[in-house]
Amino acid sequence: MVKTILHRAATRGRTLLNWLDSFHSFSFGFYHDPNRTGFGLLRVLNDDTVDGGQGFGLHPHSNMEIISIPLEGELKHRDSLNNSGTIRKGDVQVMSAGSGVHHSEHNANQDRPVKFLQIWIKPNKKDVIPRYDQISLVEKDRHNRLQEILSPHKRSGGVWIHQEAWFHLGKLDLGVSLEYRLKKEGNGVYAFVMSGQISIDDEHLFSRDGLGVWETPLLSVKALSDGAEILLIEVPMTNK
Repeated sequence: MVKTILHRAATRGRTLLNWLDSFHSFSFGFYHDPNRTGFGLLRVLNDDTVDGGQGFGLHPHSNMEIISIPLEGELKHRDSLNNSGTIRKGDVQVMSAGSGVHHSEHNANQDRPVKFLQIWIKPNKKDVIPRYDQISLVEKDRHNRLQEILSPHKRSGGVWIHQEAWFHLGKLDLGVSLEYRLKKEGNGVYAFVMSGQISIDDEHLFSRDGLGVWETPLLSVKALSDGAEILLIEVPMTNK
């Protein structure tokens, strides 16, 4: 039987500082809800706005797959592997923290905010050699269809991570319906509405709502507003 969990946007945790406004779909930092510690192996989904010239100083990570998706502005990355780069809307960045890496993230502009999603996935291999990658996506490839932007496969056209996980983006005209068939038995999907209104299996979702669905092989997605944007995050529900 299909199982679901609904997270309305207004129920998310929040960190509000003089330079940062961050909403947390799952427990993070000082926000802790024992009923919202993740969805399967999806551990973090943060919706961040960082003021001009501000950001997160050098800090450590290990044994986590960290994905950043810019929504507005430009985000600059630097790490202890001597990687540096700037990502903007239309890009996706991944960092496999593995055996350990330090990195920083800052707004690349002084005069306007940067908005981005940061997502953490638990890996299926520990203490791997840390790595970093970023790519630019073709926006038209998600118009009225689901564009794969992340997978476990190095030659998929998107970024890859150490986990049996897949990310898809869609930007749909009003009334367009799509089906998403899960890639692997035992996985679930966390659907996050980036803008507009979407229905997932007849559940009406609004901007920044999240819906977890599992124990089903298929999802039905329908746009209830024009230009609605959806992110589908398919992850294993358990460590095996």
